[in-house]
Amino acid sequence: RTMLNELAKGGSKVTGLKQTRRAILDGRADSVYIAEDAEMRLRLELSQLCHEHDVPVFNAGSMRELGHACGIKIGASSAAVLK
Repeated sequence: RTMLNELAKGGSKVTGLKQTRRAILDGRADSVYIAEDAEMRLRLELSQLCHEHDVPVFNAGSMRELGHACGIKIGASSAAVLK
């Protein structure tokens, strides 16, 4: 999963729905990753927001994999790499 490697490399990022949503709305999100096993409602909402704000969005495997790539010990539904 090369995309998750990009996320794991470091740089500024936020994790979780609220922070990811805020980063998109504030124009700070460079790209967004959404776990494939996150709730469908959440996935649709974030995908739509990304589309509206021209932010690239990627599927990120499981919540566990996404959390690990972000350097946290719990699963993450979403994450945003910041500009």
